[in-house]
Amino acid sequence: MRHRLKITALIICATLLMVGCANPALEHLNQGNSYSDQEQWDEAIIEYSKAIELDPDYAGAYNNRGLAYTEKGQYDLAIADLDKAIEFDPDYAGAYNNRGRAYTEKGQYDLAIADLDRAIELDPELTGAYNNRGLAYLNKGQYDLAIADLDKAIELDPEYALAYSNRGGAYNEKRQYDLAIADLDKAIELDPELALAYSNRGGAYNEKRQYDLAIADLDKAIELDPDLAPAYNNRGGAYNEKRQYDLAITDFSKAIELNPDLAAAYNNRGAAYYFKEQYDLAITDFSKTIELDPDLALAYNNRGYAYAEKEQYDLAIADFNKVIELSSDPAQIEAAKQAIEELEGK
Repeated sequence: MRHRLKITALIICATLLMVGCANPALEHLNQGNSYSDQEQWDEAIIEYSKAIELDPDYAGAYNNRGLAYTEKGQYDLAIADLDKAIEFDPDYAGAYNNRGRAYTEKGQYDLAIADLDRAIELDPELTGAYNNRGLAYLNKGQYDLAIADLDKAIELDPEYALAYSNRGGAYNEKRQYDLAIADLDKAIELDPELALAYSNRGGAYNEKRQYDLAIADLDKAIELDPDLAPAYNNRGGAYNEKRQYDLAITDFSKAIELNPDLAAAYNNRGAAYYFKEQYDLAITDFSKTIELDPDLALAYNNRGYAYAEKEQYDLAIADFNKVIELSSDPAQIEAAKQAIEELEGK
C-alpha cells in the first residue's frame, strides 16, 4: 500500500538575502526531488547518489534515496540508506517514518511500529506516520489500533485518500462492509486513480455478494495498476462465486505470479480446483497455503474436504481436528466436528 511522501531538501540557505546555496550537493538533491515528483526513481537515485558523493554526511540525501528505493521495491537498500540518515540525524522524524514504511513492506511489522512510534514522538503531527503505523497494525491483525491511527491521520489531513483506503481495508477485516465502502468511496473521490481503493472496495462488494460491482471495481484497479496482486485475488474470488472457475484460476495464478507469498491466492485457487473436481491440484494449493500461513483454519478445512473426496479419510480427519484447534468460528468448528463424525463411520 503506497503513499509517496513529498520529498524536500534538508539543507536551507543560511539567509533569505543569499542568492543561492553554495552547496553543490543541494543542486543534485533538488534535481533528484524533481525526478521523484515525476516518479522517475532510477534518475532520482542517480542524483541522490551524486549528492551523497559530494557530501557523505548528507542525511536528507540518504533519506530521499531510501524513499526512492522503497518505491522501487528494493527495501533492503532503502533501509540501509535510512539507517544512514538516522545515524547522521538521530532526530529525523521523516527518516524513521520512511524506514517504518520499508519495514512494513518487508513484513517486519514490529520493527515498523517501533520506528513509527519514534517518528510520532519526534513529530506528533506527522500525518504519514499515523497512516503507516495504522497499516502495520492492519497487517498484524490489530484492526482497532489500525483504525485509531487512521482516524488520527484523517483528522490531521481530511483529504488523505490513502488513509481512507487503508481504514476501509481495516473495516473490511472487521466485516463492517458498509463502513468500508463509505471510506473507499471517499478515497476514490479524493484520488480517482488510487488503484488500492478500487481493489479494497471490490473486496467489500465481494463480501456483500455484489459480484458484478466487485468485478467492475477490480477491473478498474487492474487497469490502474496491472501489478496489484490483491486485485487479481479479489477478482478471482468474485469469479469463483459466479462459478466462472477458469477465469478465477487465471486471476489467482496471476496474483501468485506477482506475489508468490500471497497465501489467500493459493487457498482461493485451491477452492476453484476443488469445485472443478481437480482434487490433487486443490490439495497442492491448500498445502502451500498452510506452508505460508500455518494458523489459517480455513485452509485445513478446505484440504480436509479435498482429502475426503479422494477417500483419504485419515488425512481428512487430521485436517478437521486442526480446524477445531485453530478456528475461532463456532460454525466452522461445529462443521468440522460433524465432518469427523461422518468420516469415522466410513
